[in-house]
Amino acid sequence: MNQNATSKPHSHHHHDDAKGFVQAVEHASEERGLRLTPLRKEVLELVAAAGKPVKAYDLLDQLRDRHGNAAPPTVYRALDFLLEHGFIHKLESINAFVSCHHPAEAHQVPFLICDVCSSAQEVCDERVAELIEAQAKALGFRPQAQTLEVHGICKQCRKD
Repeated sequence: MNQNATSKPHSHHHHDDAKGFVQAVEHASEERGLRLTPLRKEVLELVAAAGKPVKAYDLLDQLRDRHGNAAPPTVYRALDFLLEHGFIHKLESINAFVSCHHPAEAHQVPFLICDVCSSAQEVCDERVAELIEAQAKALGFRPQAQTLEVHGICKQCRKD
């Protein structure tokens, strides 16, 4: 693992600056000609502010607290848009969402997921994705989606 793949001590999420992250997504959306509607932005802000992976129904509850009438399809449509354009990642094994460490570029990355505190650390090392792609190609396999999730216990939880 390279130096970029490690997090700051006590950091339980890979994106510490939620406001800066949302601004980066706004900028990327503008550059790509994408429509970041107020609801999509609000869902993005909630994911970014969560500080750890967040489930869709938790987002729905937060939206209902703010607006009273949010429905599941509304949240899922916003999440689908954010996923499709690489602004967030879905952690399939825990059915939750996290903000993307690099929202301006499309990429596939593995995650280290703590089974104690539910933190998720994005492993920012291109070699992992390249190795998987090379192995798939060598086997004549054409990947359509790639999700690598490694479960264990994070450094902070091991100390506690």
